[in-house]
Amino acid sequence: MRPESEAELAQIVAGLTAPVRIRGGGTRGVPGPKAELDISGLSGITLYEPGALTLVAKAGTPVAEIEAALAAEGQRLAFEPVDHRGLMGTGGTPTIGGVVAGNISGPRRIQAGAARDFLLGVRYVDGLGQVISNGGRVMKNVTGYDLVKLMAGSWGTLGVLSEVSLKVLPKAETQTTLAISVPDAASAVRALSAGLGSPYEVTGAAYDPALGQALVRIEGFEASVAYRAEALSRLFAPFGTVARLEDDPWPGIRDVAPFHGREGDVWRISVKPGDAPELAARCKAEALLFDWGGGLIWALMPEGADLRGRLGEFAGHATLIRGDRRQHAMFQPESAPLAALTRGLRQRFDPKGHFNPGLMG
Repeated sequence: MRPESEAELAQIVAGLTAPVRIRGGGTRGVPGPKAELDISGLSGITLYEPGALTLVAKAGTPVAEIEAALAAEGQRLAFEPVDHRGLMGTGGTPTIGGVVAGNISGPRRIQAGAARDFLLGVRYVDGLGQVISNGGRVMKNVTGYDLVKLMAGSWGTLGVLSEVSLKVLPKAETQTTLAISVPDAASAVRALSAGLGSPYEVTGAAYDPALGQALVRIEGFEASVAYRAEALSRLFAPFGTVARLEDDPWPGIRDVAPFHGREGDVWRISVKPGDAPELAARCKAEALLFDWGGGLIWALMPEGADLRGRLGEFAGHATLIRGDRRQHAMFQPESAPLAALTRGLRQRFDPKGHFNPGLMG
Protein backbone atom coordinates (compact mmCIF):
# COMPACT_ATOMS: atom_id res chain seq x y z
CA MET A 1 0.00 0.00 0.00
CA ARG A 2 1.58 3.25 -1.16
CA PRO A 3 -0.74 6.25 -1.01
CA GLU A 4 0.21 9.35 -2.99
CA SER A 5 -2.03 11.84 -1.19
CA GLU A 6 -3.23 12.50 2.32
CA ALA A 7 -6.80 11.72 1.30
CA GLU A 8 -5.73 8.37 -0.13
CA LEU A 9 -3.78 7.63 3.05
CA ALA A 10 -6.85 8.36 5.19
CA GLN A 11 -8.99 6.13 2.98
CA ILE A 12 -6.52 3.24 3.26
CA VAL A 13 -6.27 3.55 7.04
CA ALA A 14 -10.05 3.72 7.44
CA GLY A 15 -10.35 0.45 5.53
CA LEU A 16 -7.62 -1.49 7.35
CA THR A 17 -8.68 -4.86 8.71
CA ALA A 18 -5.27 -6.01 9.97
CA PRO A 19 -2.13 -4.43 11.49
CA VAL A 20 0.46 -2.77 9.26
CA ARG A 21 4.09 -1.75 9.50
CA ILE A 22 4.55 1.91 8.60
CA ARG A 23 7.49 2.49 6.28
CA GLY A 24 9.12 5.75 5.33
CA GLY A 25 12.45 5.42 3.57
CA GLY A 26 13.19 1.89 4.77
CA THR A 27 16.54 2.81 6.30
CA ARG A 28 16.14 1.61 9.90
CA GLY A 29 14.66 -1.86 9.56
CA VAL A 30 11.88 -1.30 12.10
CA PRO A 31 10.15 -4.62 12.96
CA GLY A 32 6.45 -5.26 12.52
CA PRO A 33 3.76 -7.02 10.48
CA LYS A 34 4.44 -8.17 6.93
CA ALA A 35 1.74 -5.87 5.58
CA GLU A 36 3.38 -2.53 4.83
CA LEU A 37 2.04 1.01 4.58
CA ASP A 38 4.60 2.89 2.50
CA ILE A 39 4.54 6.67 3.01
CA SER A 40 7.24 7.53 0.47
CA GLY A 41 4.57 8.53 -2.06
CA LEU A 42 3.69 11.56 0.10
CA SER A 43 6.67 13.63 -0.95
CA GLY A 44 7.59 17.24 -1.59
CA ILE A 45 8.30 20.55 0.14
CA THR A 46 4.96 22.37 0.29
CA LEU A 47 6.17 25.64 1.84
CA TYR A 48 9.58 27.13 2.53
CA GLU A 49 9.95 30.65 3.91
CA PRO A 50 13.67 31.30 4.55
CA GLY A 51 12.94 34.68 6.11
CA ALA A 52 10.55 33.10 8.61
CA LEU A 53 12.91 30.15 9.23
CA THR A 54 10.02 27.81 8.45
CA LEU A 55 9.69 24.76 6.21
CA VAL A 56 6.69 22.51 5.60
CA ALA A 57 7.11 19.15 3.87
CA LYS A 58 5.14 16.00 3.26
CA ALA A 59 6.20 13.10 5.47
CA GLY A 60 7.78 11.04 2.69
CA THR A 61 10.08 13.83 1.52
CA PRO A 62 13.73 12.72 1.45
CA VAL A 63 15.86 14.45 4.07
CA ALA A 64 18.49 15.05 1.37
CA GLU A 65 15.97 17.07 -0.67
CA ILE A 66 15.18 19.24 2.35
CA GLU A 67 18.84 19.72 3.25
CA ALA A 68 19.65 20.75 -0.33
CA ALA A 69 16.86 23.35 -0.34
CA LEU A 70 18.03 24.71 3.00
CA ALA A 71 21.71 24.78 1.99
CA ALA A 72 20.84 26.91 -1.04
CA GLU A 73 19.59 29.55 1.42
CA GLY A 74 22.43 29.13 3.93
CA GLN A 75 20.19 27.26 6.39
CA ARG A 76 20.04 23.79 7.94
CA LEU A 77 18.20 21.34 10.17
CA ALA A 78 19.95 22.22 13.41
CA PHE A 79 19.13 18.91 15.10
CA GLU A 80 21.45 17.09 12.65
CA PRO A 81 19.42 13.94 11.84
CA VAL A 82 21.29 10.64 11.77
CA ASP A 83 21.59 8.66 8.54
CA HIS A 84 21.26 5.01 9.63
CA ARG A 85 22.05 3.33 6.32
CA GLY A 86 25.72 2.63 6.96
CA LEU A 87 25.03 1.37 10.47
CA MET A 88 22.09 -0.81 9.48
CA GLY A 89 23.47 -1.96 6.14
CA THR A 90 20.28 -0.82 4.43
CA GLY A 91 19.42 1.07 1.27
CA GLY A 92 16.49 3.38 0.92
CA THR A 93 16.32 7.10 1.58
CA PRO A 94 15.84 8.78 4.97
CA THR A 95 12.57 10.72 5.04
CA ILE A 96 11.56 13.65 7.19
CA GLY A 97 8.53 11.76 8.51
CA GLY A 98 10.75 8.92 9.69
CA VAL A 99 13.11 11.39 11.34
CA VAL A 100 10.26 13.06 13.23
CA ALA A 101 8.55 9.78 14.13
CA GLY A 102 11.78 8.52 15.69
CA ASN A 103 12.85 11.92 17.06
CA ILE A 104 16.17 11.22 15.33
CA SER A 105 18.77 13.75 16.45
CA GLY A 106 22.55 13.97 16.13
CA PRO A 107 25.49 15.44 18.08
CA ARG A 108 24.17 19.02 18.05
CA ARG A 109 21.25 17.98 20.24
CA ILE A 110 23.23 18.94 23.34
CA GLN A 111 23.19 22.57 22.25
CA ALA A 112 20.35 23.07 19.77
CA GLY A 113 17.82 20.49 20.93
CA ALA A 114 16.21 17.40 19.44
CA ALA A 115 13.99 17.03 16.38
CA ARG A 116 10.86 17.50 18.53
CA ASP A 117 12.16 20.90 19.67
CA PHE A 118 12.01 22.13 16.06
CA LEU A 119 8.60 20.67 15.29
CA LEU A 120 6.04 23.44 14.83
CA GLY A 121 3.08 21.45 13.57
CA VAL A 122 1.95 18.11 12.19
CA ARG A 123 -0.74 16.61 10.03
CA TYR A 124 -1.41 12.92 10.55
CA VAL A 125 -4.01 10.22 10.10
CA ASP A 126 -5.22 8.52 13.28
CA GLY A 127 -6.26 4.90 13.66
CA LEU A 128 -9.82 5.62 12.52
CA GLY A 129 -8.70 7.23 9.28
CA GLN A 130 -9.33 10.79 10.45
CA VAL A 131 -6.97 13.56 9.31
CA ILE A 132 -5.74 15.59 12.29
CA SER A 133 -3.94 18.92 12.03
CA ASN A 134 -2.16 20.28 15.07
CA GLY A 135 0.22 23.14 15.75
CA GLY A 136 1.22 25.86 13.34
CA ARG A 137 4.06 27.34 11.32
CA VAL A 138 5.59 29.65 13.92
CA MET A 139 7.19 28.77 17.25
CA LYS A 140 4.88 31.10 19.22
CA ASN A 141 1.86 29.02 18.20
CA VAL A 142 1.23 26.80 21.23
CA THR A 143 -2.14 25.35 20.24
CA GLY A 144 -1.91 21.62 20.77
CA TYR A 145 1.74 21.96 21.77
CA ASP A 146 1.86 18.70 23.71
CA LEU A 147 0.25 16.72 20.91
CA VAL A 148 2.76 17.99 18.35
CA LYS A 149 5.63 16.96 20.60
CA LEU A 150 3.95 13.64 21.38
CA MET A 151 4.10 12.59 17.74
CA ALA A 152 7.89 13.03 17.74
CA GLY A 153 9.37 9.82 19.08
CA SER A 154 6.12 7.83 18.91
CA TRP A 155 7.53 5.70 16.07
CA GLY A 156 4.27 5.73 14.16
CA THR A 157 2.33 4.00 16.92
CA LEU A 158 -0.12 6.88 17.46
CA GLY A 159 -0.73 7.99 13.89
CA VAL A 160 0.69 8.10 10.38
CA LEU A 161 2.36 11.43 9.71
CA SER A 162 1.39 13.05 6.41
CA GLU A 163 3.03 16.48 6.78
CA VAL A 164 5.37 18.25 9.21
CA SER A 165 6.20 21.91 9.85
CA LEU A 166 9.71 22.63 11.07
CA LYS A 167 11.73 25.53 12.36
CA VAL A 168 15.09 25.80 10.56
CA LEU A 169 18.19 27.82 11.47
CA PRO A 170 21.01 29.60 9.63
CA LYS A 171 24.07 27.51 8.90
CA ALA A 172 27.15 28.45 10.93
CA GLU A 173 29.79 30.51 9.12
CA THR A 174 32.56 28.19 10.26
CA GLN A 175 33.40 25.45 12.74
CA THR A 176 36.42 23.85 14.35
CA THR A 177 37.01 20.68 16.36
CA LEU A 178 39.34 20.27 19.32
CA ALA A 179 40.73 16.82 20.11
CA ILE A 180 41.86 16.15 23.69
CA SER A 181 44.04 13.07 24.28
CA VAL A 182 42.61 11.26 27.30
CA PRO A 183 43.52 7.93 28.96
CA ASP A 184 40.02 6.61 29.65
CA ALA A 185 36.28 7.21 29.59
CA ALA A 186 36.16 8.84 33.01
CA SER A 187 38.76 11.42 31.96
CA ALA A 188 36.90 12.01 28.70
CA VAL A 189 33.58 12.65 30.44
CA ARG A 190 35.23 15.06 32.89
CA ALA A 191 36.81 16.99 30.02
CA LEU A 192 33.60 17.07 28.00
CA SER A 193 31.58 18.14 31.04
CA ALA A 194 34.01 21.00 31.61
CA GLY A 195 33.53 22.14 28.02
CA LEU A 196 29.76 21.84 28.13
CA GLY A 197 29.67 23.70 31.43
CA SER A 198 31.69 26.58 30.03
CA PRO A 199 30.24 29.72 28.41
CA TYR A 200 31.80 28.82 25.03
CA GLU A 201 28.75 27.25 23.32
CA VAL A 202 30.00 23.78 22.51
CA THR A 203 27.84 22.14 19.80
CA GLY A 204 29.36 18.66 19.83
CA ALA A 205 31.00 16.60 22.59
CA ALA A 206 32.06 13.04 21.81
CA TYR A 207 34.61 10.41 22.83
CA ASP A 208 36.06 7.61 20.73
CA PRO A 209 37.86 5.10 22.99
CA ALA A 210 39.58 3.51 19.98
CA LEU A 211 41.34 6.81 19.27
CA GLY A 212 41.73 7.88 22.89
CA GLN A 213 40.31 11.27 21.99
CA ALA A 214 37.58 13.47 23.41
CA LEU A 215 36.22 15.71 20.64
CA VAL A 216 34.59 19.11 21.02
CA ARG A 217 32.98 21.19 18.26
CA ILE A 218 32.59 24.97 18.20
CA GLU A 219 30.51 26.73 15.52
CA GLY A 220 29.63 30.30 14.63
CA PHE A 221 31.21 33.42 13.19
CA GLU A 222 34.90 33.07 12.39
CA ALA A 223 36.19 35.53 14.99
CA SER A 224 33.97 34.03 17.70
CA VAL A 225 35.04 30.47 16.88
CA ALA A 226 38.71 31.44 16.99
CA TYR A 227 38.28 33.11 20.39
CA ARG A 228 36.30 30.23 21.88
CA ALA A 229 38.67 27.59 20.51
CA GLU A 230 41.59 29.34 22.17
CA ALA A 231 39.72 29.65 25.47
CA LEU A 232 38.65 25.99 25.39
CA SER A 233 42.18 24.87 24.57
CA ARG A 234 43.33 26.49 27.80
CA LEU A 235 40.41 24.94 29.68
CA PHE A 236 41.22 21.45 28.39
CA ALA A 237 45.00 21.65 28.92
CA PRO A 238 44.90 19.94 32.36
CA PHE A 239 43.08 16.93 30.85
CA GLY A 240 45.58 16.12 28.10
CA THR A 241 47.19 17.30 24.89
CA VAL A 242 44.87 19.50 22.83
CA ALA A 243 44.97 19.69 19.03
CA ARG A 244 42.76 21.17 16.32
CA LEU A 245 41.55 18.72 13.70
CA GLU A 246 41.79 19.53 10.00
CA ASP A 247 39.06 17.07 9.01
CA ASP A 248 35.41 17.17 10.09
CA PRO A 249 34.69 14.07 12.24
CA TRP A 250 31.07 14.93 13.05
CA PRO A 251 29.23 13.28 10.15
CA GLY A 252 31.00 10.05 11.15
CA ILE A 253 30.10 10.51 14.81
CA ARG A 254 26.50 11.33 13.89
CA ASP A 255 26.17 8.20 11.74
CA VAL A 256 28.27 5.96 14.07
CA ALA A 257 30.76 5.32 11.26
CA PRO A 258 33.23 3.31 13.43
CA PHE A 259 30.64 0.49 13.53
CA HIS A 260 29.92 0.40 9.81
CA GLY A 261 30.62 -2.94 8.18
CA ARG A 262 31.30 -4.68 11.51
CA GLU A 263 29.38 -7.72 12.68
CA GLY A 264 27.44 -7.73 15.93
CA ASP A 265 24.47 -6.07 17.59
CA VAL A 266 24.30 -2.30 18.00
CA TRP A 267 22.77 -0.77 21.10
CA ARG A 268 22.03 2.85 21.92
CA ILE A 269 22.23 3.65 25.63
CA SER A 270 20.91 6.89 27.11
CA VAL A 271 22.42 7.67 30.51
CA LYS A 272 23.46 10.43 32.85
CA PRO A 273 26.95 11.47 31.66
CA GLY A 274 28.39 10.89 35.12
CA ASP A 275 27.24 7.24 34.98
CA ALA A 276 28.62 6.62 31.49
CA PRO A 277 32.13 5.32 32.37
CA GLU A 278 30.86 2.68 34.81
CA LEU A 279 28.06 1.54 32.51
CA ALA A 280 30.42 1.38 29.55
CA ALA A 281 32.67 -0.94 31.54
CA ARG A 282 29.71 -3.19 32.38
CA CYS A 283 28.88 -3.56 28.68
CA LYS A 284 32.03 -5.56 27.89
CA ALA A 285 31.47 -4.29 24.36
CA GLU A 286 33.54 -4.94 21.27
CA ALA A 287 33.50 -1.20 20.53
CA LEU A 288 32.04 1.95 22.04
CA LEU A 289 31.36 5.50 20.93
CA PHE A 290 30.21 8.26 23.29
CA ASP A 291 28.14 11.27 22.20
CA TRP A 292 26.27 14.11 23.94
CA GLY A 293 29.09 14.53 26.47
CA GLY A 294 28.62 10.95 27.68
CA GLY A 295 24.82 11.08 27.75
CA LEU A 296 24.64 8.72 24.77
CA ILE A 297 26.68 5.53 24.39
CA TRP A 298 26.74 3.48 21.21
CA ALA A 299 27.79 -0.11 21.96
CA LEU A 300 28.79 -2.79 19.45
CA MET A 301 28.06 -6.13 21.13
CA PRO A 302 28.46 -9.81 20.22
CA GLU A 303 25.36 -11.10 18.45
CA GLY A 304 22.64 -12.06 20.90
CA ALA A 305 24.41 -10.60 23.94
CA ASP A 306 22.01 -9.55 26.71
CA LEU A 307 23.19 -5.98 27.18
CA ARG A 308 20.33 -5.02 29.48
CA GLY A 309 21.25 -7.95 31.72
CA ARG A 310 24.86 -6.80 31.84
CA LEU A 311 23.90 -3.23 32.68
CA GLY A 312 21.43 -4.12 35.42
CA GLU A 313 19.35 -1.30 36.84
CA PHE A 314 20.43 2.20 35.89
CA ALA A 315 18.96 5.66 35.33
CA GLY A 316 18.38 5.50 31.59
CA HIS A 317 17.44 3.04 28.88
CA ALA A 318 19.02 0.80 26.24
CA THR A 319 17.55 0.50 22.74
CA LEU A 320 18.45 -2.32 20.35
CA ILE A 321 19.14 -0.55 17.06
CA ARG A 322 20.56 -3.49 15.11
CA GLY A 323 20.10 -7.12 16.12
CA ASP A 324 17.62 -9.97 16.48
CA ARG A 325 14.54 -8.36 18.02
CA ARG A 326 13.01 -11.77 18.60
CA GLN A 327 15.67 -12.28 21.29
CA HIS A 328 15.63 -8.78 22.74
CA ALA A 329 12.91 -6.15 22.47
CA MET A 330 13.90 -3.02 20.60
CA PHE A 331 12.87 -0.73 23.43
CA GLN A 332 13.61 -0.93 27.14
CA PRO A 333 10.72 -2.65 28.98
CA GLU A 334 8.55 -0.02 30.64
CA SER A 335 7.57 0.20 34.28
CA ALA A 336 3.97 -0.79 35.03
CA PRO A 337 2.69 2.82 35.39
CA LEU A 338 4.42 3.93 32.19
CA ALA A 339 3.19 0.85 30.31
CA ALA A 340 -0.37 1.65 31.38
CA LEU A 341 0.03 5.22 30.13
CA THR A 342 1.40 3.95 26.80
CA ARG A 343 -1.52 1.55 26.38
CA GLY A 344 -3.97 4.33 27.14
CA LEU A 345 -2.44 6.62 24.53
CA ARG A 346 -2.44 3.92 21.89
CA GLN A 347 -6.03 3.00 22.67
CA ARG A 348 -7.07 6.60 22.20
CA PHE A 349 -5.10 7.30 19.01
CA ASP A 350 -5.23 3.85 17.39
CA PRO A 351 -8.16 1.97 18.99
CA LYS A 352 -8.00 -0.90 16.49
CA GLY A 353 -4.29 -1.49 17.14
CA HIS A 354 -3.28 -1.31 13.47
CA PHE A 355 -0.14 0.88 13.66
CA ASN A 356 3.22 -0.84 14.29
CA PRO A 357 1.86 -3.25 16.94
CA GLY A 358 4.36 -4.46 19.51
CA LEU A 359 6.89 -1.75 18.73
CA MET A 360 6.50 0.36 21.87
CA GLY A 361 4.78 -1.54 24.63
